[in-house]
Amino acid sequence: MPANVAQKLIESHLVSGELSPGSEIGLRIDHTLTQDATGTLVMLELEAMGIDRVRTELSVQYVDHNLLQTDHRNADDHRFLRSACRRYGIWYSKPGNGVSHPVHMQRFGRPGRTMVGSDSHTPAAGSLGMLAIGVGGLEVAMAMAGEPLYLTMPRIWGVELVGELPPWVSAKDVILEMLRRHDVKGGVGRIIEYHGPGLAGLSAMDRHVIANMGAELGATTTVFPADEEVRRFLESEDRGEDCEPLLADEGATYDVNERIDLSTLEPLIATPSSPGNVVPVREAAGTEVGQVVVGSSANPGLRDFAVVAEIVRGHQSHDRVSFDVNPTSRQTLENLGAMDLLMPLIHAGARLHQSGCMGCIGMGQAPASDTPSLRTFPRNFPGRSGTTDDLVYLCSPETAAAAALTGEITDPRDLEERLGIGPPEYLPPMRPIVNTAMLVPPLAPDAAAKEELVKGPNIVSLPEFDPLPDDLEAPALLKVGDNISTDEIMPAGQRVLPYRSNIPAMADFVFWPVDDTYVDRARESSDTTGHLIVGGDNYGQGSSREHAAIAPRYLGLRAVVAKSFARIHWQNLANFGILALEFDDPADYDRITQGDTLVLRGLRSALESSDHRVHMDNATTEQRSTLRHRLSPRQIELIRAGGLIPVFRARFAGEPAALEP
Repeated sequence: MPANVAQKLIESHLVSGELSPGSEIGLRIDHTLTQDATGTLVMLELEAMGIDRVRTELSVQYVDHNLLQTDHRNADDHRFLRSACRRYGIWYSKPGNGVSHPVHMQRFGRPGRTMVGSDSHTPAAGSLGMLAIGVGGLEVAMAMAGEPLYLTMPRIWGVELVGELPPWVSAKDVILEMLRRHDVKGGVGRIIEYHGPGLAGLSAMDRHVIANMGAELGATTTVFPADEEVRRFLESEDRGEDCEPLLADEGATYDVNERIDLSTLEPLIATPSSPGNVVPVREAAGTEVGQVVVGSSANPGLRDFAVVAEIVRGHQSHDRVSFDVNPTSRQTLENLGAMDLLMPLIHAGARLHQSGCMGCIGMGQAPASDTPSLRTFPRNFPGRSGTTDDLVYLCSPETAAAAALTGEITDPRDLEERLGIGPPEYLPPMRPIVNTAMLVPPLAPDAAAKEELVKGPNIVSLPEFDPLPDDLEAPALLKVGDNISTDEIMPAGQRVLPYRSNIPAMADFVFWPVDDTYVDRARESSDTTGHLIVGGDNYGQGSSREHAAIAPRYLGLRAVVAKSFARIHWQNLANFGILALEFDDPADYDRITQGDTLVLRGLRSALESSDHRVHMDNATTEQRSTLRHRLSPRQIELIRAGGLIPVFRARFAGEPAALEP
């Protein structure tokens, strides 16, 4: 039968299961991507698993998230990551080289390959015809050890693009249109595949913008075909030999179908505080702005900075606006200089920052309190910017540049009338600068075996967790609403992220933006029974950071009962022995009050029952709820054993995992 691109990628890497939506499949993984905010745990997990060298075709460690070195902790982590790369046979991208996703696309991405990354925006590599999936760090470590990636087979969502983008409208507006139509849960359980004649007008980096923010739809990943545009891109990066065409067969079909006429799109903007709160820019126009930030993996291309430079050329940013520019790679920064596009930015008042994620993860560039900030970023969850009462909007580079000049949200189509500025034209350089100097290749196996991990005082080995008890009677220590993000469960930012290699210290900040009494109450309960959390829909959306599972588990969390879970966090919970259960009747959520004592008995047999049902008694109200789980037999084994590491370590040593509490 004719196959689409996603089916071809899965079929060529399938090691277990079948292409039936809803069933568990196992995939062989070619590439892995780690970044410094999550990579330190991955390296500690490799150490805990007893791995000697990675067994992938290619693994790369990027240092791009936490570049602020205000004390020894970040510098120590970077030194540790370098030593781990030397020890385990991993490429090392030095601090300041650039954001992982665009750099990987430029230097290593290859059509037809699979990749997992300990970053939820890993699907950006789908722009090259890769199957790239964001997962928790432990699953990346397993892939590095040569193990398959297990996931629930998604449905394939075909999105046909027709027409051409009008002036002042760009790729960011395409993905914002998808979010306007479907919100942050519309892609759950799906792979999005873009196809159709409209692709001809989208460059590889335009496709990166769209694939990157597919994560905000909750999609498993996004894929594009590897067509002539992908060949052109790889040739411009001196890697034309890496291009392997990958196209959908004629007559290929999809499980779900959608159509977007690009010619009908207009400038869009996501209002605070969700990527799904999308409206036309004209509806938000006139709102005063205090900050504009250009950069991030969501708009990383040379074009995205070039059009901003052309729009602001000869003008000065509004005196109320902090105009920040984060070049996404050292290579992009060099090309901007060679194209005479740095001076227009500098003259317009732009503050140039390091090549990295920076403000996107709350590392600097925090906006003023209760003041709108426009960003070309992928996320605007509450407080993610580093400011508790932030008002972050997500938009295209064109809309960002317009606001930088006018001091208010402005439809960029109005700039000609207001400031005499016409639509920017972008012509890519004939021979762009290619910079590979800050990528350090792996050591040969003999040399690597002699390397020692370099651990500073803030790098602490992973805690050991005990198996799940058969009976659990514990308080519902916290009850939260819908769309709770991992930024709210385990914040990042300059205060917290330096502890990414120190779970006991990082645990002090769990649920800090939601309830600053949670940690003290959790520490009290962990001395006795542990505790549960009750959540609404889409619990754990957003970042793939597994800290949002490990740190609460360290504080005694044994189970989360929610209306539904975001994919990556759901798997992270299982990886660290936390039971994820869903209400059979969502109305039961309303019958539980924070502090109620919840009782789960006979979990071992209940988890293995054919109907996947588990009964929960509320000892406080004397009411019973029926719950269900979506765990595979493999995941049940992880839960019972206390997590993936003890299961793998026992299997690696040829011993049975300890399943009894």
